[in-house]
Amino acid sequence: MTDRPRRASDLLAAVDLGSNSFHLIVARFTHGQLTIIDRLRESVRLAEAVDDQGRMNGPAVGRAMACLERFGERLRALESDSVRVVGTHALRKARRKSGFLERARAALGHPIEIISGSEEARLIYVGVAASTPLEGKRRLVLDIGGGSTEIIIGAGRDAALLESLDMGCVAMGLRFFADGRLSDKRFRRARLAARLELEPVRSKFLRHGWDQVVGSSGIVRAIADLIEKVDSGAGAITLPAVEGIIERVLAAGALERVELPGLSDDRRAVLPGGLAILAELIDVFALKGLKATDGGLREGLLYDMVGRITNEDARVRSVRAMARRFHVDGEQGERVAQTAAVLLAQVCGAWDLDDPQAALLLRWAAELHEIGLDLSHSRYHVHGAYLVENADLPGFGREEQRVLAALIRGHRRKVNLDGVGDLLPPWHVRTEYLVILLRLAVLLHRGREVSASEVKAVPKGRTLTLEFPPQWLAAHPLTAADLSQEAHYLRPLDFRLRVV
Repeated sequence: MTDRPRRASDLLAAVDLGSNSFHLIVARFTHGQLTIIDRLRESVRLAEAVDDQGRMNGPAVGRAMACLERFGERLRALESDSVRVVGTHALRKARRKSGFLERARAALGHPIEIISGSEEARLIYVGVAASTPLEGKRRLVLDIGGGSTEIIIGAGRDAALLESLDMGCVAMGLRFFADGRLSDKRFRRARLAARLELEPVRSKFLRHGWDQVVGSSGIVRAIADLIEKVDSGAGAITLPAVEGIIERVLAAGALERVELPGLSDDRRAVLPGGLAILAELIDVFALKGLKATDGGLREGLLYDMVGRITNEDARVRSVRAMARRFHVDGEQGERVAQTAAVLLAQVCGAWDLDDPQAALLLRWAAELHEIGLDLSHSRYHVHGAYLVENADLPGFGREEQRVLAALIRGHRRKVNLDGVGDLLPPWHVRTEYLVILLRLAVLLHRGREVSASEVKAVPKGRTLTLEFPPQWLAAHPLTAADLSQEAHYLRPLDFRLRVV
């Protein structure tokens, strides 16, 4: 894999489509350092748009699109590979979201990755680690989002233990304080719900231990600011301090009457849910106190992008780790990857595969196409696809994993394109072409040779002509027979393979 050379100074941007707020952060990467030059934040409360059936509708969708159009104006001048946009809990939860994602892509001018809870936790830790000095050997990070809460323990720049729990300040508010009424009974119920989510993970985090505790996310910083304004000598977020804020909120009796120094209207809406979760985090983990940090998911995205620029791509590490875990023949994977890259270079213009992401996904699929052999030779392509689609692969978005799984699933026997049509445009079309390229690369290395010859690929619409040197096919009758069979496999796709 080769990396695109970058200028000495480059702008990078990260967009976080959270369940509560949307954030945009722009930084300049110069001489190995990131300098933040712009931040935008808008309260959208996207979690309100997702109903119990996973459908997306209501005013929050309109707020989201209006926000994304404004963000899109700021991003217009940036290169496509200098921007990452991720969706978190609300978009993970939504089932019928393809229409929303296509509209969002059009508004922003960039595609949206929906990341898993574990990937969100990893990126949060990356951002916190880069932004907060480590005062001990191990760091506990708590991040209360709009729809989920992430808990991470790590040392240095690496996370060791990650959890993403299905509770957040927006979701908790909708569940217990939707009508705006505040009471001690409602707070007790909200805190009990938070404790029930925390109990299953409590013991493993306590066993791991930590030396330093920091809180990430906007609601944690907002509560820290409230505590500081109420008691300037507090110095840290403690359980008595949080419960003191809860008492002040309860005294108002209704959300609209809550008046605290420095509390904005958008933070007021999610404050009760955030307080309930934070109080239980402190109580369940017996924390003496924690400090808020500015680092989080957005900063983690930026530093992860820097890693991709400087050959420290988390996705590369994930692919290599998975290959080792399932005892993949690395030499064969590399042979297939090199031949697939040669074929891609000859067809990319005709098949709209110029996106650098296409080359990366094709290479990784080639490196992992045999992982299913560690389970069973029978239908190993199906086993391998299942592993890739469902594993926690740090660095990968869900859509990337789905494309990778589709390539592995479709690389042998009758062409299996299950799920490809459900991929977001333009990947529903690109993936089909990438499947064909991977199939041909695997076929040409069936004998596990060092080289598959100087094959020339000539695309024309839905026809691909493979041209071999004179007498090569005669000297490789098994490959010639496989290519004839492959032409038969591809016909149902309305695709013609010619071999000359």
